[in-house]
Amino acid sequence: MSEFVQTRVANRTGIITLDRPKALNSLSLDMVRDLTTVLLAWRDDAAIDAVVLGSSSEKALCAGGDIRFFHEVGHATPMGGSALLEDFFTEEYALNHLIHFYPKPYVALMDGVVMGGGMGIAQGGPDCGIRIVTEKTKMAMPEVNIGLFPDVGGSHFLSHAPGQLGNYLGLTGLTIGAADALYVGLADLFVPQAQMAALAALIETTPGAELRAAIATFAAPFVGQAGVSVLAEQRATIDRHFGAGNVPAIMASLATDSDAFAQKALAAMAQRSPLMMCVTHELLRRGAALDVAECLRMERTMVRHNFEHGEVLEGVRALVIDKDNAPKWNPATLAEVTPHMVERFFAPVWPACAHPLRHL
Repeated sequence: MSEFVQTRVANRTGIITLDRPKALNSLSLDMVRDLTTVLLAWRDDAAIDAVVLGSSSEKALCAGGDIRFFHEVGHATPMGGSALLEDFFTEEYALNHLIHFYPKPYVALMDGVVMGGGMGIAQGGPDCGIRIVTEKTKMAMPEVNIGLFPDVGGSHFLSHAPGQLGNYLGLTGLTIGAADALYVGLADLFVPQAQMAALAALIETTPGAELRAAIATFAAPFVGQAGVSVLAEQRATIDRHFGAGNVPAIMASLATDSDAFAQKALAAMAQRSPLMMCVTHELLRRGAALDVAECLRMERTMVRHNFEHGEVLEGVRALVIDKDNAPKWNPATLAEVTPHMVERFFAPVWPACAHPLRHL
């Protein structure tokens, strides 16, 4: 494994610890490859009954992909055509697919920041995934903030969220906590952060075959004010506004609502890439009718178009590299976004027989 991915086995449970704390465990290509290697090995190892993914730092499980790397290699060749960039997204999305269909209990300790690519490695499938949150969880799919779209399977798990919650999360990019994550269906169990050390001890001493049941009895109800889901309270408002037919209609609807929740959502969207909000809205519409593999193949096509367009490179420049927080979106306004601009993000890049993720 690389210096940022630590692995060991305890009581027939494979334990993966992400250890890149200064970057909040942002995923590099080497980290993606290490995770894939160990998960494939453990999948076929009869001596491993379960897998646990955690972090060496309580600040974050994973803040996403290494966007500084995206910016660096995206500018390395014309139109962002770096082989390293191509490999990153192909291999990351294949890893997301592997995790979604992992045949053994896959426990993700989503303590601290879990965003973007971090969600992709935490969202195990419904049969074996066990997603644990704490009161310190900060979850988001904030890609529209950097001129990208909710990828790593976001077109699937956001489009399958109840009502319009997926559109709300994908278009605003706003952060939610544990109670909201549980309500949306992006987490399974709550464990107080003060009990995470005890959970780690439980994992160490429980046979892997018994781990799922042991964790279920260990988890606690999320009570008190911190346990109230804002999204549950605002569900009718979200469904009303974000159920409008397109992004301009959603923002126009929000503009008529003086409530603080609606105005916060509107203010967030006003800062996002107009084009990528419209692309995201279409992405989630299409994703609702696709399976996981089809969603990942669609996203892989779209990410190639995105880097060729340059929106994500500009977003990363403004928010991370130069930090002027003044991205020059192209186009600059929502009124300038045309259906043709959106549609081209979904145009095939490769024939089906040559798609990088054709084997999923």
